[in-house]
Amino acid sequence: MILTQLLEKVEYEVVQGGTDIEISAIINDSRKVKPGCVFPCIRGVSFDGHRFAAEVARKGAAAIVAQEKVDVPENVTLVIVPDTRTAMARMACAWFGYPAEKLKMIGITGTKGKTTTTYMVKGILEAAGIRTGLIGTIETLIGDTKFASANTTPESLVLQEHLARMVKAGCEAVVMEVSSQALMMHRVEGITYDIGVFTNISADHVGPGEHSSFEDYMECKSRLFRMCRAGIFNGDDIHLGRVLEGHTCTVETFGLRPSNDLYAEKISLISRPGYLGTGFDVKGTMEFHAETDIPGKFSVYNALCAIAICRHFGVEEEQLKKALSEVKVRGRVEMVKVSDDFIFLIDYAHNAMALESILTTLREYHPARLVAVFGCGGNRARSRRYEMGEVSGRCADYTIITSDNPRYENPEAIMDDIETGIRRTNGKYIRITDRKEAIRAAIRGGKTGDVIVLAGKGHEDYQEICGKKYPMDERVLIAEILEEEKKGI
Repeated sequence: MILTQLLEKVEYEVVQGGTDIEISAIINDSRKVKPGCVFPCIRGVSFDGHRFAAEVARKGAAAIVAQEKVDVPENVTLVIVPDTRTAMARMACAWFGYPAEKLKMIGITGTKGKTTTTYMVKGILEAAGIRTGLIGTIETLIGDTKFASANTTPESLVLQEHLARMVKAGCEAVVMEVSSQALMMHRVEGITYDIGVFTNISADHVGPGEHSSFEDYMECKSRLFRMCRAGIFNGDDIHLGRVLEGHTCTVETFGLRPSNDLYAEKISLISRPGYLGTGFDVKGTMEFHAETDIPGKFSVYNALCAIAICRHFGVEEEQLKKALSEVKVRGRVEMVKVSDDFIFLIDYAHNAMALESILTTLREYHPARLVAVFGCGGNRARSRRYEMGEVSGRCADYTIITSDNPRYENPEAIMDDIETGIRRTNGKYIRITDRKEAIRAAIRGGKTGDVIVLAGKGHEDYQEICGKKYPMDERVLIAEILEEEKKGI
């Protein structure tokens, strides 16, 4: 592709060379540069692509896109732009033929609920015969093909490549998680969403390497609603007014209050041997009774959100009801069949806020005992360990402290910190370092009416130790344990 074509939707100034040159690729990793490519100099938290401009020029880059003048040979084109991340995203759109314009784009942002809602939407739309791609925290799904996710929202080059694959695979729609980081770093620049969605917002992702303040976090979330045609919002969220500031989209709301366009009433928690779920009546723009296999009132918000989205696709009531009752999300309050006597769940809760939310939700089902099995990741804030320990000691009847992803730390030291938190409460606990043995202890100790939640890793299928990821899927561990118990091993 000619560089001029790549830059057609970019604000730029050519300070050296020309743009009437053939470009072989867009590459932003100096280690992967190849002859004839264009190299956008990206600034990150711990690196600056501008420092590598001369190096990539020597390797054969035909053009450099930068935010400031850099020294490169005269035969290399130098283009200056206000922001290289924005420029890279817009060039990626052009390179892959503007695939988002050929799809119905649904973007979901919020602190919680994004992942579950995307799977609900995909399930409903595909049940209605609308081929739908998915991009999110767990994976990217294109037909039967899965791509592991490095970020909730991929970097712009990867994102546009996925969208192009979806067009080629015959997808009509895409539902994707849009993180605040992605909005801040312009990964979704150049995309106009048909529907933008706000699930909720709470104090999270504020700190070094993320957002400087909660205000900045909210501002980044709000950007989506200047990039979409229709906006669907959680009308019950206390920060809705701030998120709506500057919006250019139409507005409709969902929630539990009748003041919303779509709302729920008569919520019931469904519990039977080996099963937890939620039922509710949908009111407002649609009216019917719905049930979902995902426990907790928060799942009602997710389901309402999915219904509000899919209504725009003309999905019929029976298709909505059937898809909602069947949706499963890996590692998000995921029920795993272990016994008819008690419930066993896997969940991604890996901080105090998430752990308290899941334990409080499960407590509403009045289990005989609520048992939490969890650890904490190494090389992360130690305060998280104390907080999670204290939450579990306060909210669970029994805790099994175990190892998570110790990374470069001693698992026992991490568990010591969790124990310090639990000891601030009257909670009962034991320590079992080996995660498989901790799960075995939970299963062996399960009593009639218990609810056991295995928290922290969720969809992850590895354990990270000293810089290496070792295979470890908790579903596999559970199956092995059940087989071993059956054989009396």
